[in-house]
Amino acid sequence: MASDSEKTGTQLQGKVALVTGASSGIGRATALALSEAGLRVAVGARRTDRLSALEDSAPGEVLSLPIDVTSYDSVAQAVSQVVERFGRLDALVSNAGVMLNGLILDADIRQWHRMVDTNLLGSMYAVHAALPHIIQAKGHIVQVSSTSGRIASLGSGVYSATKFGVSAFTESLRQEVTTQGVRVTLIEPGFVATELTTHITDENSRRMASEIAQSMRTLQAADIAEAVLYALRQPEHVSVNSILIRPTDQVR
Repeated sequence: MASDSEKTGTQLQGKVALVTGASSGIGRATALALSEAGLRVAVGARRTDRLSALEDSAPGEVLSLPIDVTSYDSVAQAVSQVVERFGRLDALVSNAGVMLNGLILDADIRQWHRMVDTNLLGSMYAVHAALPHIIQAKGHIVQVSSTSGRIASLGSGVYSATKFGVSAFTESLRQEVTTQGVRVTLIEPGFVATELTTHITDENSRRMASEIAQSMRTLQAADIAEAVLYALRQPEHVSVNSILIRPTDQVR
């Protein structure tokens, strides 16, 4: 017979979460949703002016931090500031990412480095810095990936490679920490209405992404935030390891 706490799920009130890539899109929506659910939220990004606006919009206590996930020192310092301010860290939502699609032939290699450094290494850095505190709290790590981490397509070779890497890293992490009471969740969204596609500098790839998005009813950032909350709210004996969430209209 399940206890009342098991039936109602994990209580989030007063817990502490760190959300990277929180200046816009999924990260911002997730930070707001967590704050509304009663968590104390630390938000990090490079665009600190947007974090200030987020801090003003959130109903609960929010700590804004400048974080460049491509720098391990920056991430580690931010984690230390979170623990110094709140005394603990219960959840990490690793969301920072960039999508710079384009063909492999004649590609700007600097953009490859930027995607690998942000999407893959940045995710690894955040996990590594936060993990000792998450283990101590028997907390939760949420990695925001993409359907591109399951299916590669024309023009998304390097972006998909980083997301496939996030999936592999996350599963290895899960196997490492699950016996220590830490839950690990991989969120794989399909097309979401965010500014991510505006980062694409290749004209053909940007137009293709725009046309695909316009052909369907895309997900909203708040939809992904709800998926994060769903995973966090599960009873402690329930670990939602992955959530694949696509727009109804999306085929692949």
